[in-house]
Amino acid sequence: MTIQELLLLEFDEEMANTRRMLERVPDAGLGWKPHEKSMTLARLASHVADLPNRCVSIVNTDVFVRPPSAVPFVAGSAQELLEHFDKARGEAHQALVGLPEQRLAGMWTLKFGERTMAELPRPMALRRVFFDHMIHHRGQLSVYLRLLDVPVPGMYGPSADDAAPAR
Repeated sequence: MTIQELLLLEFDEEMANTRRMLERVPDAGLGWKPHEKSMTLARLASHVADLPNRCVSIVNTDVFVRPPSAVPFVAGSAQELLEHFDKARGEAHQALVGLPEQRLAGMWTLKFGERTMAELPRPMALRRVFFDHMIHHRGQLSVYLRLLDVPVPGMYGPSADDAAPAR
């Protein structure tokens, strides 16, 4: 298997898991946050929904510069959240499908304004800045949902909210 094929296998699994989590985000709780220093549910879920766009930038650019004035996406509804995720997921999938093997040998740089935040080999950038980052925030999102008493879907096996297997 090529690195691209492995990335696509993982992508498909993680996107399905992420969508299942995002499907549970309730409109009624979007403004809620568990602590004054925490993001609101809308901001956290929107960040998770937007992360496939990181995959696109890692595949398609050598240097991604986020201007200090950039305003992050924040969904106003659960429906908008899912629509944004589905669009970003589709674009990320297309980017990975079109990723030439030789492009994986290159470096990728993330900058906030003039400040370099990361300079990584492209496969490591896909792992850390996209996959690991998304999985981390998806885990946070599962805690938010639990605290709101929203059933949490299983990711790599059943959750406490999934039906117990028959004996």
